[in-house]
Amino acid sequence: MKIDWDRRTCARKGHVTYAPDDPRLRVRLHAQTGLGDAWRCLRCGDFALGEPHGSGPAQDAPLVPRGKVLRDLFILRFLAIERAVRGVFIVLVAVAVWKFSNSQDAVRRLFNEYLTVLRPVFRHFHYDLDHSPVVGSIQKAFGYQHSTLLLVAGLLLAYALIELVEAVGLWRARRWAEYLTVVATAAFLPLEIYELTEKISYLKIATLALNILAVLYIALAKRLFGLRGGRRKFDEERHSASLLEVEESAGVLV
Repeated sequence: MKIDWDRRTCARKGHVTYAPDDPRLRVRLHAQTGLGDAWRCLRCGDFALGEPHGSGPAQDAPLVPRGKVLRDLFILRFLAIERAVRGVFIVLVAVAVWKFSNSQDAVRRLFNEYLTVLRPVFRHFHYDLDHSPVVGSIQKAFGYQHSTLLLVAGLLLAYALIELVEAVGLWRARRWAEYLTVVATAAFLPLEIYELTEKISYLKIATLALNILAVLYIALAKRLFGLRGGRRKFDEERHSASLLEVEESAGVLV
């Protein structure tokens, strides 16, 4: 089923109306009803009762996102939420690593105590904890130096900051955020591919696929790096989406 992004947005945010000075254009955007004046919404094209939200020269009319632009904005905000969730998670991991670095010996002793208690329980189910990959990874982490763990925590915080900045910029549909997202995401793709060569998991595959699609979609849809005409074509597309400009062109021809 095709989504009517214009009416969907108007239902959530309300209509946007404007009364241009040009009489030929004004009459096409205005209607007289039994309930009073109605003005055509610049976003969805429906007529809305009441006074217009603005008036003046046609070229000063608000540029209202419509159609494909609204769809792109919805996708960008979905990516923004995904970046925000990931950023918060990485911050929590960084804090955990930092706390672990400050109490490494105490955590090691506590882990060994629990391991001693659980070893016979798991042995009853024919599982040897001493040869468990998870246990081995944890024990290996205990061997890291305090400075190394602090460095890891710092790098994780830096990565989380990039993710959160991307999230804010994408939510506000800033072009610099789109460039940052494409560059930062593409830079980590080789690492994600390498991780898949080490161990395959559905989560890793889904994350890699989402990041590749995000890079391709943003770069092509937003015409970044000069693709598909670059910034000039992107701005032309935005302006051509204005219903008022379409109506103005039609009015001139009448």
